[in-house]
Amino acid sequence: MSIILTLIVFSILVFVHEFGHFIMAKKNGIYVVEFSIGMGPRLFSFDKGETKYSWKLIPFGGACQMLGEDEDEDVENDRAFNNKSVWARMVVLAAGPVFNFFLAFVLSVIIIGSVGYDPCIALKQDEGTAAYDAGIQEGDVITEYNGENIVIARDLLLEEYISTVTSDSISVKYKRDGKEYETVIKPKKVYSMGISFYADDKPAEISGIVKGSAIEAAGIKAGDVITSLNGTEIKKGKDISEYLDKNPLTGDDIEITVERKDKTITKTIAPRTTYSTGLAYSSGRVKTGPLGVLRYSLTEMRYDTEYVIKSLWMLVSGKIGADAVSGPVGIADVVDQTYQESKSDGAFYVFLNIAYLTVLFSVNLGVLNLLPFPALDGGRLLFVIIEAIRRKPVPKEKEAVVHLIGMAILMAFMVFVLFNDIKKLIG
Repeated sequence: MSIILTLIVFSILVFVHEFGHFIMAKKNGIYVVEFSIGMGPRLFSFDKGETKYSWKLIPFGGACQMLGEDEDEDVENDRAFNNKSVWARMVVLAAGPVFNFFLAFVLSVIIIGSVGYDPCIALKQDEGTAAYDAGIQEGDVITEYNGENIVIARDLLLEEYISTVTSDSISVKYKRDGKEYETVIKPKKVYSMGISFYADDKPAEISGIVKGSAIEAAGIKAGDVITSLNGTEIKKGKDISEYLDKNPLTGDDIEITVERKDKTITKTIAPRTTYSTGLAYSSGRVKTGPLGVLRYSLTEMRYDTEYVIKSLWMLVSGKIGADAVSGPVGIADVVDQTYQESKSDGAFYVFLNIAYLTVLFSVNLGVLNLLPFPALDGGRLLFVIIEAIRRKPVPKEKEAVVHLIGMAILMAFMVFVLFNDIKKLIG
């Protein structure tokens, strides 16, 4: 079932992207030679009008092949892509990513209309934490953190993820009983294992590892399931929180045992010294009206776009490693995990969770394709924009070389990502 869901997700993403190119090419009178889903040899195809429609063997990728589309191809035909106006070519190239954003919006409307959005509402703050000392109380709605606007709980989660908390003060704005207040949180020095997890009734799976931490150096990975801390049995996520409440971390080493597939791994690690705000907040969903659904669907797209861009920046700047990148195999694994975790709740919640993943993947595909990198839609769009500015096209042979180099780099990167996915999968 998970394989079928993965193929459906990939097919929808590719179809919508290529259909965007296709429909705008047709609207602008461009001759479309073939519209295909997948790569490799054709499984089946049919001709309708002037265009061949194909379904190919490898269920990743797709193409909207237009006459005269290749940079080194000189076609004397008014309907060839390269003979159309700058504006027409810009619209066609941008249409694929734009349709991916449109798909994300439609699915977001369905999700938020069904289960609501996630306001950032403060929970009861533990006494002695920096957030407690700052006066934040249960029910306060966080609206700004560290200068960043907070609309949904994941905005704050993302800000906490990308910004290392130090001893510096953090400004926070919040609403209480309809009035807006501002306070300053002064982070406190604490000890941490360097992991993130969900304190719920599910197995205590590690959802994230702090880069450079002792636990990363010990070989513990995201996806490992904690079964013991210092000899105390851990059956579910909230057991970790209960253990740490009773046994606050100090500078002393801690023994951790995890399960990884069919392996049991025990390591001794030194807790890391860090700073913490102690800010506790809910990420639960709250229903909203029709206008709210539209508003927060746009918010969902804005958040996902920001998430992708900031993650790319962290990757380029070295704040996260290249092993954090996932390709088709990694995505298939995520779809499988989501399906396995959701199936007990029923088909509707499987659909909603897979739809949520599709929103993120679709925005990801849209953003990446708009990057001004050779061989991508954004790279080709950049050459058209340069043509509009110069009032003459870049020589076709030069553009072709640039895109060829870009394609070679992309293929090498895809091989690396595939290898990395397989390595993570086999543990």
